[in-house]
Amino acid sequence: MNTLIRRTAVPRLARHALSRPLVSPLLFLKSRTVASSVSNRPASQTFEHTATNIKEEAGNAASDVAKIIAGSNVTRQDVVTPNNSTFFGITGAIASSVPKPAMVFGLAGTLPYVAASATTVYLAQEAGHAASGLATKIDPGVALTVLDQALNVQMTYGAVMLSFLGAIHWGMEFAGYGGQKGYSRLMLGTAPMLVAWPSLALDPMAALTAQWVGFTALWWADAKATSHGWAPPWYSQYRFYLSVLVGTCIIGSLAGTSYYGPVAGHGFLSHDLELTRELRRELSPESKHKIPGVIEAAPATMASGQPGFVTIKKRDVDAADKKD
Repeated sequence: MNTLIRRTAVPRLARHALSRPLVSPLLFLKSRTVASSVSNRPASQTFEHTATNIKEEAGNAASDVAKIIAGSNVTRQDVVTPNNSTFFGITGAIASSVPKPAMVFGLAGTLPYVAASATTVYLAQEAGHAASGLATKIDPGVALTVLDQALNVQMTYGAVMLSFLGAIHWGMEFAGYGGQKGYSRLMLGTAPMLVAWPSLALDPMAALTAQWVGFTALWWADAKATSHGWAPPWYSQYRFYLSVLVGTCIIGSLAGTSYYGPVAGHGFLSHDLELTRELRRELSPESKHKIPGVIEAAPATMASGQPGFVTIKKRDVDAADKKD
């Protein structure tokens, strides 16, 4: 009896051991939504399926971009939880968590910068028209002077903004937000000032370019600081959109001044130099007794046996045309 039990039990155990692992792979293959590596069939069977896959991939990419803008927040315990994982769901949830005073003062702080950028583009256009001899609504000299002032205002205000955004990290360090970080966070707050202050020694075009690099690099540093808990979870996205606004103003000023420049894309200094050089040419001794127009060389009438000469004189264009 014991022998029969053993003989019947062993095959049952063997069949059970062989059949149980087959359940998991079957369930796994059933839950997969990609192509099977065994059948070599494509993941998309129809055009509708392809469109659906493209839409899903685009949505996933957009949500990844939103997470990058938000600083990912991979190490945070107080991360904002969005209603859905789409781009607008993530950005909307984080934007709603930004304190209203910070949003109001942040946007208000960019208004002088936007005004300076718009003034720069307008005056560059007027100065360019004046240099081309076109009728303008403003005196060319006034346009060049105010254009110079607008560029300096934008450059100076940009340096102040860059230094201010860096100093925020000093306040977070003093408040102990996320713990005391010491020299690392203090150096992060000092670095923007080391870019902003020397940029004031450059000409406006070079200064705006340097400040654009500074604003972009500072946002990247703020995103890293947010992901490591050095700043509130909304700070990276808040800084991103303010940086986009400031960067658009800088690029607009550079492009407008280059396109509408007083002398074929050059700045107002080039325009002044060209006027000075033209005036110098007119007053130079070589320009005296200068007769404009077409000239010609004709043989001089000399006595017999005398060396021959030629006479340089202004050509009578009307008489020559009638003769022809």
